[in-house]
Amino acid sequence: MDVSVWNPEQAAAAARRVVGANDYLTLATADAEGTPWATPVWFAADGLMQFIWVSRMTRRHSHNIEERPEVALAIFDSTTPVGEAEAVYVQALAGQVDDADLGAALAVFGEKSLARGIREWVEADVTGDAPHRLYVARATEVFVLDPNEQRVRI
Repeated sequence: MDVSVWNPEQAAAAARRVVGANDYLTLATADAEGTPWATPVWFAADGLMQFIWVSRMTRRHSHNIEERPEVALAIFDSTTPVGEAEAVYVQALAGQVDDADLGAALAVFGEKSLARGIREWVEADVTGDAPHRLYVARATEVFVLDPNEQRVRI
């Protein structure tokens, strides 16, 4: 039987490292009938429990989230040599950021955007007649791969 080589603190540190080092996550959604769809999205994280991105409301994953908010996320560096990969796996509930949380979510997204040399998104970019909305996935479970390729719950 394989056993994790990491304690919870090591697992959490590894997860923070992976999340902080990557700009894209793979978002897995499903429509009302259960047909799966996966797409990469540029994201900003608020710790290990909230993952924020901007998408057009007309995109397939956005429609899927409206129909079925249960999503899965995978965050990893696709350039890592085989056998050396670290990955974070997240089960979450996703949806558009509500008005009460919009300022805080925009601050998290804006901080990363500016750090990466991207323009800062403002409320007018994701409300009203704007084609985009700010989305959030709130984690229900978070896992990281340890050096033995065992999923360790955070």
